[in-house]
Amino acid sequence: MKEAGGDSLTIFEEYKNWIGNTSDEVIFEVEKGAIRAFARAIGAGDFPLYTDEAFARRQGYASLVAPPTFPTTFFIPMPGVNVPLSRLIHGEQAFIYERPIVAGDVLRVQRKIVDVVEKKGGRWDMLIAKTEYYGRDLQGNLVYTAKTNVIIH
Repeated sequence: MKEAGGDSLTIFEEYKNWIGNTSDEVIFEVEKGAIRAFARAIGAGDFPLYTDEAFARRQGYASLVAPPTFPTTFFIPMPGVNVPLSRLIHGEQAFIYERPIVAGDVLRVQRKIVDVVEKKGGRWDMLIAKTEYYGRDLQGNLVYTAKTNVIIH
């Protein structure tokens, strides 16, 4: 047991208090060069929707389209969590889009901790912090949701 704030809480119960923590909004501007560089980094540098603006416009987009995993570049630390990065492992991630992200978008992004799950292991016990990122345009319309599991060992 660990004393926290005058109450006797287990370490896991203390971590459960993270649920609901929400970051401030952070503004991210989506640039053509960043889309092209990201596409090259993931091995999609020859996919014209990500690299050829004229092609993207002919397909009906305002500009270059960002690859589906591009929001991984919009990092926001877990709100209210002070754990050394050396104890964090990226576990799983999924993206749900309302519309594609395109160059020129300005997105307001927030991160929220939606759950904390305890896992008992052979050598280590660990926690899985389930977080969601919400990317909205400047008018407040939801563009994407990213669901991320972070393993804390």
